[in-house]
Amino acid sequence: MSSPRPKETVELKDAFPSHWYSLCSEAYSPVTKQLRILLVEDHETVRQGLKLLIDREPDMAVADEASDGAQALALARQHLFDVAIMDLSLPEMSGLVATRKLKDLRPGLAIVSLTRHADKTFLEELLRAGASGYVLKQSPHDELLRAIRAVAGGAQYIDPALTHHLAAPFAAQARKKTPRGAAGPTERESDVLRRVAQGYSNKEIAGQLGLSVKTVEVHKANGMQKLSLRGRIELMRYAMHRGWLHED
Repeated sequence: MSSPRPKETVELKDAFPSHWYSLCSEAYSPVTKQLRILLVEDHETVRQGLKLLIDREPDMAVADEASDGAQALALARQHLFDVAIMDLSLPEMSGLVATRKLKDLRPGLAIVSLTRHADKTFLEELLRAGASGYVLKQSPHDELLRAIRAVAGGAQYIDPALTHHLAAPFAAQARKKTPRGAAGPTERESDVLRRVAQGYSNKEIAGQLGLSVKTVEVHKANGMQKLSLRGRIELMRYAMHRGWLHED
């Protein structure tokens, strides 16, 4: 009678194909939650280049792609995204209109406008439509990545290449509007206005500064009045002039 064959010892990594083992290891390793990006760009070559750029970052990934505004809206109805990257020059429905409709559909979605137009009118219309970021296609790739992270955190982001170009006319206008000897905003009022321009709500600012929401509202109103600022767009221009939108 033959003796029983010794049992073979099989390790997990030998029992399955190597790529399965790799996938299992990744699935159970602690990872940071990735930002889900909706990429809206009609030129496929540009879209694929942007996808490669975004997907190589550990904290973000392109979850879906659209080649026009209607497709972007359809995807946003079906899925939740953290950030949308929106080309302005889209066929049939412009990026501006698509931005406005996306914000109506998903108010919490942060949108970064991507364009070649360094134009004040484009920027102001997009801010009114609800965009949180504005990046030039001709800028270094890192600007887009910075914008994605900023708007995902609730802040505003304007491409630094636009800051001087758009803020200079505002600075000249502000000098004309501000009478000599007029009192400027206090340090606290400026701090509140800076945080408002960066995209924080009154409640968030109150928590950051240890103030009541009502006190924040008073500081904001007083600062806006002293600077003769009427509304969010003028505050954004002033913030660009002061360099507030690129502070940590």
